[in-house]
Amino acid sequence: MPPRDNPTARQARLGAELRKLRDRAGKTAREAAGLLSTDQAKISHIEAGRVGIGDDRIRRLCTFYQCDDEALIDALCGIARERRGQYWFDDYRGILVPGFLDIAELEHHAVRLRSMQSVTLPGLLQTERYAHALFSGVRPKLPADEVELRVEHRMKRSAIFERESPPTFTAIIHEAALRMRFGGRKVAREQLEHLMAISHSETIAVQVIPFTSEDFIEVTQPVLYATGVVPQLDTVQLDSASGNQFLDAEADLIKYTTLLDIAEHASLGADESRSIIHHIAREL
Repeated sequence: MPPRDNPTARQARLGAELRKLRDRAGKTAREAAGLLSTDQAKISHIEAGRVGIGDDRIRRLCTFYQCDDEALIDALCGIARERRGQYWFDDYRGILVPGFLDIAELEHHAVRLRSMQSVTLPGLLQTERYAHALFSGVRPKLPADEVELRVEHRMKRSAIFERESPPTFTAIIHEAALRMRFGGRKVAREQLEHLMAISHSETIAVQVIPFTSEDFIEVTQPVLYATGVVPQLDTVQLDSASGNQFLDAEADLIKYTTLLDIAEHASLGADESRSIIHHIAREL
């Protein structure tokens, strides 16, 4: 099969983890190619996520790289067995830009999610009308059908909470985001009421950082930390006007874990957070 032109973030991550194992073992791409009776170009494509690789070859490489972490090896093999068309978000492939699919894929495979937002609310917790207001405000202006597709996709993402074993989600939200009136008073009030309702879920925690907080939280863009089935697959996703950015370097994971810990410490508890959300909703 020809190399993929646009590997998903998860396919690229599989290749990157194999590359990390090879580098840690001090092996060259030429040596890895020799083990699999292929060429260096094939190894490069595998490590870039542009070519798939089966379970047997992953296990052979891991043995060659002296990796005996069975949980990691099983997780990598699990990624290798995934196929396009297997998940609901694959229906949007070729319709929405890949970044939308990558974030849905990241959330789908996470066992725990933590986010920090200071201007808008987390996509997983948005109402349809709130999401519509956000996408309608994108500049340059999006065609109406593109707005509807993006909203539809965003609404489907919350299905992860309906699974038998959903991921836990801690949403740390600055009071500023709660007071934004995107879509107008009615839309904003509906969104806040939805936020209060879902905050009672056993798997979703909503914590508010009030304006009165004296701790400085260095967050100017939405941050999402997705905990993988093994620590090596933890990922930080940053959202910006230029698109999604996925980080997995150890230094970045430590940095954003620390940042989220500070933000969570500065936030109010569940009851106090619901109280402030209720107060802001009543003002609308």
